[in-house]
Amino acid sequence: MVKVILIVDDSPIARKMLKNSIIKYKEFDIIEAVNGQDGVDKYTANKPDLTFMDLTMPVMNGYEALQKIKEIDKDSLVIVLTADIQPKSLASVMALGAFTVIKKPAKPESIQTIIEKAELKLKAMRG
Repeated sequence: MVKVILIVDDSPIARKMLKNSIIKYKEFDIIEAVNGQDGVDKYTANKPDLTFMDLTMPVMNGYEALQKIKEIDKDSLVIVLTADIQPKSLASVMALGAFTVIKKPAKPESIQTIIEKAELKLKAMRG
């Protein structure tokens, strides 16, 4: 069951849009981080069930943050949310262990579908 969701994005508008899409689906505890380093720190402190990660951010980018989160927790479910959908970028994040990639701006239906997939994955992992 997904209860805690971490949103890592340097854009307050992007975080708000994503948060609004998530809460249309159902109630979750949502934690926000403003850059990759903040995201890694908040992941470590809160151990969210699901993380939405932007790629282009200051301090630490999404690639580095994804890699660090996977080092901390190999079973973490990180969804990359990005406008950069070049094949090379997609291949890189999938190789780093992303659960999936969604193109920005994400439609609320896409967010709902991916949360449902994440819940199935968590259920399978946790038994």
